[in-house]
Amino acid sequence: MLPHTHGMRRRGVSRRGFLVAGACGLGGLTLATLLRAEEASGVRNSRKAVVNIHLDGGPPQMDMFDLKPQAPVEIRGEFSSVSTTLPGFQVCELMPQLAQTADKFVFIRSLVGAASAHDAFQCQSGFAAKDLESLGGRPAMGCVLGRLQGSPNDPAPAFVDLMLGRPLVRNSARPGFLGPAYQAFRPDISQMFPRELEAGMKGELARRGGEHTTALKLISGLSLERLDNRAGLLRGLDRLRREADASGMMDALDRFHQQATGILLSGQFAAAMDLEQEDPRTLARYTPKMDPNSLASTTSEGPTSARKLLLARRLIEAGVRCISVSFSDFDTHSKNFPRMRQMLPLVDHALAAFVTDLEERGLLDDVSIVVWGEFGRTPKINANGGRDHWPRVGPAILAGGGMRTGQVIGATDRTASTAVSRPVHYKDVFATLYHNLGIDAKQTTLLDPTGRPQYLLDDGEPIREVI
Repeated sequence: MLPHTHGMRRRGVSRRGFLVAGACGLGGLTLATLLRAEEASGVRNSRKAVVNIHLDGGPPQMDMFDLKPQAPVEIRGEFSSVSTTLPGFQVCELMPQLAQTADKFVFIRSLVGAASAHDAFQCQSGFAAKDLESLGGRPAMGCVLGRLQGSPNDPAPAFVDLMLGRPLVRNSARPGFLGPAYQAFRPDISQMFPRELEAGMKGELARRGGEHTTALKLISGLSLERLDNRAGLLRGLDRLRREADASGMMDALDRFHQQATGILLSGQFAAAMDLEQEDPRTLARYTPKMDPNSLASTTSEGPTSARKLLLARRLIEAGVRCISVSFSDFDTHSKNFPRMRQMLPLVDHALAAFVTDLEERGLLDDVSIVVWGEFGRTPKINANGGRDHWPRVGPAILAGGGMRTGQVIGATDRTASTAVSRPVHYKDVFATLYHNLGIDAKQTTLLDPTGRPQYLLDDGEPIREVI
């Protein structure tokens, strides 16, 4: 969706009409490697978008919607189940809103093919990190959409990464062989949604350096009237060095300055990032009633984190095509049940509010939603009251995108250890998301650095039950 196709007039930047989205770089416009390319795909007037929600750490399938009440206590855990609006289907007692809106969702109990990597890369791309590693690796879906559907003339980036934690979910929303011009726009939302990092993660974040987030603002003394001239001068200087630049950085910078002008002049993206402009009743709608001072873990998120999905909705309305969001912390090697007593109601509330809001605004059929993690959790509870990594099977939830919802797909054995019917691979989910956007992922190619065409997906089929 492009904002200017919906009758939105261009306007000057007000006192809030600029965005500070991360640590400032060398004195000014610092998005240094973040432009969307000019390759339009022919569906640029579409409002279709994808929201990719990562349950950071790996969600426990048997504590969400694959409960096993007949299993031994060391497997079934502490939670009871509640009936949903789908006959015969039950979810965890901590997810009552999903129970009441189950007809709006697709519940996948048989997600397979996990790469067993403790990050979100497979949830962003469908591939393991080693695939095409010698060429830079596979690109995240949002980066692909930036390549296929984005333009430097757009007043909003094609892909915005709002993932936090471990840290920034280990840079999973990366462009791979597409190069730096197609990186995600990654604003620093830590002040909006604080989430304490573990000590080791703080070290990892420090080693990533100042470019892990992006900033876009006006330099002191630089007026909007001078911005076009400055950007044009920089583009001219950049072109002098582009032929000697093998990294693609100069091309990325050149495209950045073109898009920076559009973003700053329109003010639409900055306005979308400002939740203070939202109706207080809507803010309340996206905020579950929880005690923010009684978090189960210092690395868990509080009730206001549900508003990340409100931010996602605002960004979609501003023209963003793909948004990645995370909720932490599902890495429950210890205290699984106290953590789930906090996290599951939060996710339950956020998803129900988001889907209902999109439906009321007439956006639900255009916005495809996926909710998942890097793997499931062990059926057997460990000595610390936790559940460990379990790549053999995991859960996923789909919604929106014109899909046939109100379905439960797949089943596991009596201990939720393995899929016994209708296994669904990560690539099947991506094939479905691309299908919803009007893209045939097994017929659409991108050129890698050697000039060889690479299909968006080398395997997987759209999930036949939902399309």
